[in-house]
Amino acid sequence: MYLNKAIIYGNLTRDPEMRALPSGIQVCSFSLATNRVYKDREGRKQESVDYHNIVLFGKQAELSAQYLKKGSGVMVEGRLQTRSWDKDGAKQYRTEIVADRMQFGPKGGMGGGASSQAGEDKAPKDSMPESMEYPEEEINPDDIPF
Repeated sequence: MYLNKAIIYGNLTRDPEMRALPSGIQVCSFSLATNRVYKDREGRKQESVDYHNIVLFGKQAELSAQYLKKGSGVMVEGRLQTRSWDKDGAKQYRTEIVADRMQFGPKGGMGGGASSQAGEDKAPKDSMPESMEYPEEEINPDDIPF
């Protein structure tokens, strides 16, 4: 059995580019940035960024071109595909994720906290508790009804 599956969540590095194939099918492409935080040998925090080329077709292409913009967060699920072509006598390669599924992230990318439903009322920040209060007594697992 073979498996070619990619699932990534990142932020758009540029606005989506919309095109149409000669058959009339819509194609949208954009680039996503994902980052990785790790500690080096000396224990210092390091950050590494990877860039991924994404391609969507059909209705998903139209939706992404309409709603996504640079900085938007999005999760993409699809397959890896490498294309090649000749340019000025040199072979060029491009690896991209051809998306089967796409899910919009929170408004404003990773730092945003907007709800996923439009028109939902947000509670004012002053009404939100600053910290959770836990009971001082110990909880007996036998008292839990499930």
